[in-house]
Amino acid sequence: MKATLRTVRLTLAEPLRISRSTMSARDAVWLTVEHEGLTGHGEAVTSVYYGLNTTELERQLYEAGLALGRFGDPESALRDRPAGDRPAAVTAAVEAALLDLCGKRSSLPVHRLLDAKSARTAPTTPGARTAPTTPGARSAPSARTARTIGIVPAERAAAQARSLADSGFTVIKVKAGAPDPEDDLDRIRAIASAAPRARLLLDPNGAWTSAQALQLLTHYAELGVEAVEQPLAPGDPEALARLAGRSPLPLIADEDAVTYEDVSRLAGRVHGVNVKLAKCGGPYAALRIAELIEGSGTELMLGCLTASTLGLAPAVHLADRARWADLDGHLLLADDPWTGIGGADGVVRASDLPGLGVRERRVGCEDAA
Repeated sequence: MKATLRTVRLTLAEPLRISRSTMSARDAVWLTVEHEGLTGHGEAVTSVYYGLNTTELERQLYEAGLALGRFGDPESALRDRPAGDRPAAVTAAVEAALLDLCGKRSSLPVHRLLDAKSARTAPTTPGARTAPTTPGARSAPSARTARTIGIVPAERAAAQARSLADSGFTVIKVKAGAPDPEDDLDRIRAIASAAPRARLLLDPNGAWTSAQALQLLTHYAELGVEAVEQPLAPGDPEALARLAGRSPLPLIADEDAVTYEDVSRLAGRVHGVNVKLAKCGGPYAALRIAELIEGSGTELMLGCLTASTLGLAPAVHLADRARWADLDGHLLLADDPWTGIGGADGVVRASDLPGLGVRERRVGCEDAA
């Protein structure tokens, strides 16, 4: 097998402000694995929070690509490659490329390959679809995705919410954690008024203290917010679990739920965990987490980083297994260089095409060194 890299710049349609930073662009590194005339693709994106700059991401993916050369085919690489100590985002990109290639070689979509490894019944929740226990029998996954509104003035948030509702979005995720908590409350009130039928999720990205959270959660419950992600600073999962036990709203762990071990400590103690393939290590790791929390009272949220359709596609092939889908990273871009999962109408959809079912819109990006 031969592996090559390309690095591209992904620019957001408008800067996204959250409690700890503002982002306007990031780099994506595409891994392409070729074998017997077919290619599979995966993507990893830079992240200040996870300590991955462009140079480090290129180095890690280059070394991971070289390591694939010792396998005779992508099936054995997918099955036998060691877990290693590479960053989770790199592991996820390699797994995505191999799944894409294996799917093309077997003429199966990725969701069928994943079903063959883990057939299960999805939770019965509003908007969720039930997966039969017969591997490969279910239709292509789809889910109503949340669409993110950053920390912006209330008037701007209302206009965005109204436009999203008109486009078909029924779930809106709102960033919180502004220096003045009243600004966040005003934003939620404006969004609720502009899109009264939308389900609202809130994400302070760890900006609140426990005392603040208890007070604010009561207000947000009164305003009809459905659930809140990571209200407390990460690093003290016990505090998050205690808060969840007293919260009037479901709490979803994100930054405190990175690995399988993290989730095992919180299973049954928080209401949800946000699983992102780039932080857990790929679709198979996400499936292990989903199996871990099944029946515990903790439900699955599938999240993402801001990335292209290529980066989002593996999670979309798992989308109908989740209580909440937050798979809008590609929708935040000014120019998504890949296509194939939809989402502009509020619904992301995997296809029944072989592999990930995505294709590149444009070519001509330089190879990474």
